[in-house]
Amino acid sequence: MTAEGAEALGAEALGARARGALYGLAIGDALGMPTQSLPREAIVARFGPLVSGFEPGPAGHPLAAGRSAGTVTDDTEQAVLLGRLLVEGLGEVDAGELARRLVAWEDEMRARGSLDLLGPSTRRAVAALLAGEPLAEAGRLGTTNGAAMRITPVGIATPAADLDLLVDHVVAASQVTHHTGVALAGAAAVAAAVSAGLDGADLSAATRLAAAAAERAARRGHWVAAADVAARLRWAAGLARGLGLADLIDVVYRLVGTSLATQESVPAAFAVLAACPGDPWLACRIAASLGGDTDTIAAITGAIAGACHGVEAFPAAARQTIDQVNRLDLDSLAAALLTLRVSHGGRDRRREGS
Repeated sequence: MTAEGAEALGAEALGARARGALYGLAIGDALGMPTQSLPREAIVARFGPLVSGFEPGPAGHPLAAGRSAGTVTDDTEQAVLLGRLLVEGLGEVDAGELARRLVAWEDEMRARGSLDLLGPSTRRAVAALLAGEPLAEAGRLGTTNGAAMRITPVGIATPAADLDLLVDHVVAASQVTHHTGVALAGAAAVAAAVSAGLDGADLSAATRLAAAAAERAARRGHWVAAADVAARLRWAAGLARGLGLADLIDVVYRLVGTSLATQESVPAAFAVLAACPGDPWLACRIAASLGGDTDTIAAITGAIAGACHGVEAFPAAARQTIDQVNRLDLDSLAAALLTLRVSHGGRDRRREGS
């Protein structure tokens, strides 16, 4: 972020948007926790056409059974893990340490009795890296949305003014598990939208920057056959604008797609945001009601909406529930990531003056 941008937005507003990104991520994630991996029809039968708030994991659920209402999933926990690693590394991510911490995180989840563990791309890549495979190769098959779901801290910590720098940081934080053009494009889109929100952008401007970042990141990493994230993002957002609730959910679920595939779930989040730009809480509830990978889609939706609107856009009761149930200390993490952002901005200004 430039000094001028920080002054225009104000430190208090900037802090509110950083906190909004992290709380939005967690709120969307927790709303989608009991509906994840379910078809739309099962969600309607159990929760109604629109999820009204936090619900416990239903009995018999393949991942969320028995989890308390308001509990976050791997999306938020891995984002916090990455955020803390960024802070410890003063903005740099040690790929080997990230892999080790992901393994330790999964071991802890198993000890808690959780079934919500590492996703397929992350598990395969971490195993390969720890077995001695080179960093550049370990994530060569990672195409799912694991990188996009945990990238929000990079968007908070990195200014949007230098898009190449932002993409570099996304690649550094993602390549160990998701070193493919499609996964990096999805992660870059989310990080850019979050970063733009912190700079004061509205959702329309954040979406434009997200597509531009996705185009650049798609040229990085290993090529795989997959639909273009930037093109699908723009298409999905345009398709969804102006739709009512029922039509929006139907269009996103049937046409855009809500699977683990990056080229479906990331555009799905931007579609929900385009149709519901002024109400982050409603946008998260819609995303949690879609069917499919609802926790990830709602987490991305919440992170971007929170960055653009600030933390107060979410109900105080929802934020309190997140704090009480999960105890993640998101406020402190947001402040630490903002310190990195200001530091990056200073380095950019020194470079421009040299």
